[in-house]
Amino acid sequence: MPSKRGIITNRKRAKQIRDFSGLRYRNITPTDIDGLIEYHNKAYILIEIKYGDAELPNGQKLALKRLTDDLESSGKPTLFIIASHQTSNCNNDIDVAKTIVSQYRFKKEWYETHDIKITTRQLIDIFHSNIRIESKELKELIIQKPTLESPSNEPENEYYKSGMPHYKIE
Repeated sequence: MPSKRGIITNRKRAKQIRDFSGLRYRNITPTDIDGLIEYHNKAYILIEIKYGDAELPNGQKLALKRLTDDLESSGKPTLFIIASHQTSNCNNDIDVAKTIVSQYRFKKEWYETHDIKITTRQLIDIFHSNIRIESKELKELIIQKPTLESPSNEPENEYYKSGMPHYKIE
């Protein structure tokens, strides 16, 4: 019987802690990525989830920032999402689609959502709707005002449909 896509099939193995202490190089140790979507060799989405308002460690944030920027430099739109969950019971699953985005990196810039409560699923849907995957050469996406809908006074771009909600981090 085929397994349902996106579900961990071996929970016992998934609960095993990975010990990277033997791979330390001065102050550098491996990091992980909670989620990665590669979309037909055209675009990338990286997802990192933290509990509550826990911060991403500086080294992990720097590594994932650099990876995101390198992918973006390749000409492929790349979105890196940092989101949080409130699932305090470690025996309960976390529905990543419903996690709340606190920051994201897009076009080599950091953005905070502040008072805009947007889920990881909603932001990915907006990102996905803003790129035309079928086009051979993807144009840069335009970032607009912090709204979930495209402002009516803004002209539509053939590669762009609606704005990404954000406040740029200065």
